[in-house]
Amino acid sequence: MKELAKLMGYREAVRIIDATLRDGGLVNDFYFTDEFVKALYQTNIKAGVDYMEFGYKASKEMFDESKFGKWKFCKDEDIREIVGENNTDLKIAVMADVGRCDYKNDITDRSDSPIDLIRVATYLNTIPAAVDMIEDAANKGYEVSCNIMAISNSQESDLKLALDVLGQTPVDVFYIVDSFGSLYPEQIARIADIYLEFAEKYGKKLGIHAHNNQQLAFANTIEAVGDGVDWLDGTYAGMGRGAGNCAMELLLGFLRNPKFNVYPAIQFVEKYMNQLKAEGIVWGYDLQYLMTGILNQHPRTAIQFTKEKRTDYSEFYKEIVVQD
Repeated sequence: MKELAKLMGYREAVRIIDATLRDGGLVNDFYFTDEFVKALYQTNIKAGVDYMEFGYKASKEMFDESKFGKWKFCKDEDIREIVGENNTDLKIAVMADVGRCDYKNDITDRSDSPIDLIRVATYLNTIPAAVDMIEDAANKGYEVSCNIMAISNSQESDLKLALDVLGQTPVDVFYIVDSFGSLYPEQIARIADIYLEFAEKYGKKLGIHAHNNQQLAFANTIEAVGDGVDWLDGTYAGMGRGAGNCAMELLLGFLRNPKFNVYPAIQFVEKYMNQLKAEGIVWGYDLQYLMTGILNQHPRTAIQFTKEKRTDYSEFYKEIVVQD
């Protein structure tokens, strides 16, 4: 039985992570203006958000810098142009994808960097490489989290093995990631129980990163809160790949911790997120994303459907059912 106090009260351990630049950057190839990023930074400070994820530490060998905005690569000097010395309570995070970054060279010692947290993203079949990245980041002085992606397609035995391996590393946080937006709250509760077993065994924290294909990103996030998950990802106006993520303004409005303030989030959405939509940037729930979520598929086909401005939803459904 879920503890009522976990929903009606607040826990000091809860942390909010803003992933707008990183997950939202997948929608517009990370082309955000400096004005937008500075305003987002100030909004997070005013709203009491704990971490702001600036983007990826992507490999400049694998990805052409001329085809992406600078937050695909998150150079330390670019972050400093926004945050200066960051003499605030807000911490800075970046994501490093296994196999898609040159972490040994591009991630410098924490003492020389404005970054506080490295978020390692991995699939189950790349856990050994993730372990090396985690150890490298920890040895350089960073806080480290690990996002295990696409767990809705994993076997429970494989997930437990991965968590046991990760538990023996210096990682600080295990993340439940609903990559395809296919999970329901009841499933989140069962998965959280599995994660908690290993978190308690190894003294780790738990986080959740939800996608909104079935309009359940917020529901799944607050389910996780009730299950004892403390690190919560959100994005302003839910901006993120495909159907997007748990909306920051919903999350701030739900949590009872007096350090969080929803009003700056409302102001930011009104001025900046609505402007992005007016400029034609497209994200958020739609039928094509519902379909891939129901079928537990990667949303790449739905993203392509959206880019092509198709509206033949029933035909698309037939295409992906056959593929499934």
